[in-house]
Amino acid sequence: MTPDAFAAAAGVSRETLDRLRRYADILVKWNRRINLVGQGTLPHLWHRHMLDSAQLYPLIADPDAPLVDLGSGAGFPGLVLAAIGATDVHLIESDRRKCAFLGEAARAIGVPVTIHAERIQDVRPFIARTVVSRALAPLADLLDLTDNFSNEHTVFLFLKGRTVEQELTRARKRWSMQVDKIQSRADPQGTILRLEAISRVLHTTAKS
Repeated sequence: MTPDAFAAAAGVSRETLDRLRRYADILVKWNRRINLVGQGTLPHLWHRHMLDSAQLYPLIADPDAPLVDLGSGAGFPGLVLAAIGATDVHLIESDRRKCAFLGEAARAIGVPVTIHAERIQDVRPFIARTVVSRALAPLADLLDLTDNFSNEHTVFLFLKGRTVEQELTRARKRWSMQVDKIQSRADPQGTILRLEAISRVLHTTAKS
């Protein structure tokens, strides 16, 4: 996929595409020094990473409300969403080298983001309207990590692969949730999980 083909598929402006081109250039340069994305995925960057991230933008609950990207890594999907138009993006990443990359990339493309250079569990709690994540952890574990950033109004957007059904089955043993499964536009085996109304399942002990 070319950058222009990406722009057509994602419906982004020329200005946004220019920002993402600069982001891609910096990513390729930094990837020679630190492992941001798999080297073999770079020829497919616009499809595999950019479109995969950008497809979440229309699903964001409110692009001007706080959005948290758990385990942001190279900035997918959080930094892409900021480049497209999300205005209050928080990137949480414990790897200091990746945080340095995120800071340089954000400055280069001219978008304000808040980078939390610490473990997810150690970030000071605040409530996000939208929580996103890509390739971080199984669903049940992801939901455990969202406690500090969510309430009954938070929407969760998680990019998942072929194990999505197994992950949902395991997660439902610990969590009650409203689930919407959306076919990925970037991966024929991928699914976007849009979750709402998350609450822990209360287990009661039967009396004899």
